[in-house]
Amino acid sequence: MGALHAGHLQLVNLAATKCDMVIVSIFVNPAQFAPHEDLATYPRTLPQDIAKLSALPHTIAVFAPSVQEMYPRGITTDRSLQRGTFIEVLGLSEMLEGGTRPHFFRGVATVVAKLFHIVGPDVAVFGQKDIQQCCVLRAMVTDLHFPLKLVVAPTVRDPEDGLALSSRNVYLTAEQRQCAPAFYRGLRRACDLFAAGIVDRDQLIDAVKQEAVKGGLDIEYISLSSPDDLSELEQVG
Repeated sequence: MGALHAGHLQLVNLAATKCDMVIVSIFVNPAQFAPHEDLATYPRTLPQDIAKLSALPHTIAVFAPSVQEMYPRGITTDRSLQRGTFIEVLGLSEMLEGGTRPHFFRGVATVVAKLFHIVGPDVAVFGQKDIQQCCVLRAMVTDLHFPLKLVVAPTVRDPEDGLALSSRNVYLTAEQRQCAPAFYRGLRRACDLFAAGIVDRDQLIDAVKQEAVKGGLDIEYISLSSPDDLSELEQVG
């Protein structure tokens, strides 16, 4: 959606290893925001984004459509008032992030399907940070027979403390920014336990929770789930 950072640029770099030309779509998609969310204030930095992309040693085109072009019949964040064609990937969109944002993956799947139809890519690259989104889109590509390969790129993190890069990190206060990496420390602790032979769900999740709580974070959800269908796992491996 723009406000490009080093994580986005890594997606471009990866795409350039697989394709002769890279097309970067930049579009703040109203359909994936609820009325109370940050559509109006979401960072929009198109000139800076283009400058960052221009500095890369690749052949890159930027596709930055208007809302009218993407939603010819109009769009509102109030789902009950929306009109037109929308895509839902049932069975993957309702849990985890979808539990608190029931509109979100419907909006994502719809706009990505539109972009696929307009651009016609051979390869589409998405970031692992948004892993549920990747699962939803992978299912959509299969179910709707899109003739493309979907590639998931590793999460890019702050080299100092491991916080995943995100355009919304600019919202964090200094205190929140200091607390935020606690979750990553929990993930690393769970990885260390797994490497030591611990495969039990509760022990691995507890390791993440302990670090998160210690760091002052409020936990919305933590899941240990299958990368294929997001079903909850009792053990890893």
